[in-house]
Amino acid sequence: MRGKKIIYFLKLLLYGIIVILIFGAGVFVYFIKDLPRPEKFTEGDISESTKIYDRTGEIVLYEIYGEEKRTVVPTEEIPIFLKNAVISTEDKNFFEHKGIDLKAILRAISYDLRLKRPAQGASTITQQLIRSYFLTSQKTLERKTREIILTLELERRYEKEQIFEWYLNIVPFGPIYGVEEASQTFFGKTVSNITLAEAATLAALIKSPSYLSPYGEQILELLERKNYVLERMEGLGYLTGEEKEAAQKEEIKFQKKITTIEAPHFVLFVKDYLEKKYGDEFIKRKGLNVYTTLDYEIQKAAEEALELGAENKKPYGASNAALLSINPKTGEILAMIGSKYYFGTSSPPGCVPGKDCKFDPQVNIVFSLRQPGSALKPFIYAKAFLEGLTPKTIVWDAKTEFNLNCPASAEEIYGEYNTKCYHPKNYDGRFIGPLNLRSALAQSRNVPSVKVLYLAGLNSALDFLKEFGITSLKDKERYGLSLVLGGGEVTLFELTSAYGVFANDGVRIPPSFIKKIEDSQGNILESLKINPTRIIPSQFAREINDILSDNSARAPMFGYNSALFLPDYESAAKTGTTQDYKDGWIVGYTPNLVTGVWIGNNDNSPMQEKAAAILSGPIWNNFMKMVLPKFPKEKFISPKERKTGQPVLDGILPGNHSILYYLNPSDPEYPYWEKGVENWLNAN
Repeated sequence: MRGKKIIYFLKLLLYGIIVILIFGAGVFVYFIKDLPRPEKFTEGDISESTKIYDRTGEIVLYEIYGEEKRTVVPTEEIPIFLKNAVISTEDKNFFEHKGIDLKAILRAISYDLRLKRPAQGASTITQQLIRSYFLTSQKTLERKTREIILTLELERRYEKEQIFEWYLNIVPFGPIYGVEEASQTFFGKTVSNITLAEAATLAALIKSPSYLSPYGEQILELLERKNYVLERMEGLGYLTGEEKEAAQKEEIKFQKKITTIEAPHFVLFVKDYLEKKYGDEFIKRKGLNVYTTLDYEIQKAAEEALELGAENKKPYGASNAALLSINPKTGEILAMIGSKYYFGTSSPPGCVPGKDCKFDPQVNIVFSLRQPGSALKPFIYAKAFLEGLTPKTIVWDAKTEFNLNCPASAEEIYGEYNTKCYHPKNYDGRFIGPLNLRSALAQSRNVPSVKVLYLAGLNSALDFLKEFGITSLKDKERYGLSLVLGGGEVTLFELTSAYGVFANDGVRIPPSFIKKIEDSQGNILESLKINPTRIIPSQFAREINDILSDNSARAPMFGYNSALFLPDYESAAKTGTTQDYKDGWIVGYTPNLVTGVWIGNNDNSPMQEKAAAILSGPIWNNFMKMVLPKFPKEKFISPKERKTGQPVLDGILPGNHSILYYLNPSDPEYPYWEKGVENWLNAN
């Protein structure tokens, strides 16, 4: 009877063992599914950095984590004392264990139990290699199981020296990978030429490369850990006491941190796009080749023109400037400077943000909201042309009150309900009477422009601006008739692209900055697609171009030899100056190139009372002269003469009345506009 019980018990035990083995095998199979192959080390499948090129593909503008670029070196070129330094601190039993150090694990568990918190790791060099190359640092049972399996398999297949060589070429030092690249970056020398103290410093960095970075705030902790590494090496018999002490006393001289980046504001704009679309890890590891639209020669010309021009404007109280240049036929961004002196210094003179600079040079003003002054006027005139007005339409440049809660005399500051009256002045302080819209726009007269916005309709004008890509003017309730004089905020990016519609005969092509993106195998992930949209009929674009390119028409305000004039090219240009002189703009263009320039101070401090033609005009003029020879000469197409049959719209003034007298005498603004005409006639 007893024997039967023993047999029964043994059967149960056997069944239990079988069940455990089956369950364990299932768990094992689950954990090893999709397991990476250790052979990948020998297949050269090492993460690659992403390179951002100019449009030619010949100039690397930036390499994302560019110092990450590995230079693989064979183990015989790595000094023995560097190997010993790494062994001493990372895995002293590396050449004895089979991938997993059980003694180290037990020691770490005992230490953690004493402290009642996880404080000591026990990963071997092989485990670190597997984790950093194949897996993540996420602490899960699945990840740890896969790590152990791969570690044991790697140790079974390859010699220790081979594994150690891979480790030393892959180990991260912050954004830098491998001992050779780290040696070049930190010490300016190949790894074969570093000193014992420098080797100990590299070994010290492995524990926490970002925190202990020699370019961070914890450099003293890095040097303390370097001394600890040397003590470990002495304790394990790799160094004598004299060698340790000499190395501890040696002064470590780190290379100055070098950031290689061309067209930095543009590049970081592209980088932000890549990170949002593909993810940070993807662009770090997958070796993308990003071919941008930027023209390196044009970019350099922009930097030269902007730096010289901005320095010349410092006496006027302008400390910063930005520039954007686009091909209106394709929408391609050819040059972008978000602020001068991206790296915070200029030579000469010195410029330290927050001290003698009124701006942060790393802020990209191209995308900052600023008031555009009169630079919005051409769009309002184009809208008015669509509504039936013509370049010959007559309006009165006369002092006029536009707030119906104020007296029509245009002399009061406040009217009924304590509302502020609105009777804008012209830049030159003069009112010149009846004027056609061609002259009004060319000379940037303010009062006629406010009347043009009123006739075009404020709400419809705001909708019209959106069609040009000016989308930052969102809340319609915020804006009034002062919009046409800059009473809103737009970006240089929006404004420059919007002028491209005029340059491109009324067709908008959204701005682009990527020509092509390839992965490391040459597969195309995306490429430039041009999507044109007609915004206005060619006739009206040509009318605007004809006005803005007419040097004689603008001469009464700007002179014949202003910065808006390019003697050898047919070009159009419009300036914008805010009333408080915080912003100076110019956007000018040919059929091949549209360029916008902003000048001012990021902190909104005002400049001297100078027009934008004086402040930003010379930068634009010099830049265009430098780069236009790269393009074929092309003239704007002349508009056809357009007649409406109404005398006042077609340039005939039947009598001394405002335009509302002929168009809509029941308009509530009519008596105010008539009063302006009357006052002007009495004064003249």
